[in-house]
Amino acid sequence: MSHEIMFRDAIDELRERGSHFAREAYVFVVAALGETVRALPADRLADAERRHLSGRELTAGIVRIAREEFGPLASMVFREWGVCSNEDVGTMVFQLVEAGQLSARPEDTLADFRGGPDLLTELAAYHPPTPLRGRDA
Repeated sequence: MSHEIMFRDAIDELRERGSHFAREAYVFVVAALGETVRALPADRLADAERRHLSGRELTAGIVRIAREEFGPLASMVFREWGVCSNEDVGTMVFQLVEAGQLSARPEDTLADFRGGPDLLTELAAYHPPTPLRGRDA
């Protein structure tokens, strides 16, 4: 069985057990996790201990990628998916850990996702890139 099918089955099982988050939200969180890790500086990537993301780092990566992908609609997309807070991101992460789809350190907790900038506020703070103007503009 492919990893993709196992992942989809794990998400379906989480939803059958009562998770209200959309399947797309889980897929986005895992993709954003990978992209956020890949964006780390080379020296941090080379060290497995330092490569681990904190809850706040992952949430910041999710916000950055969601803004890039969904622009000013990012907060609406996340609301539609049922993801309305930093703690919702943490809940999904720990559900995926429990389902064997992600790993966590023993010291990692849901509290790691509490505090920091509010998820929906950050998603709504989208500012499109300013186009460069020529000399004649």
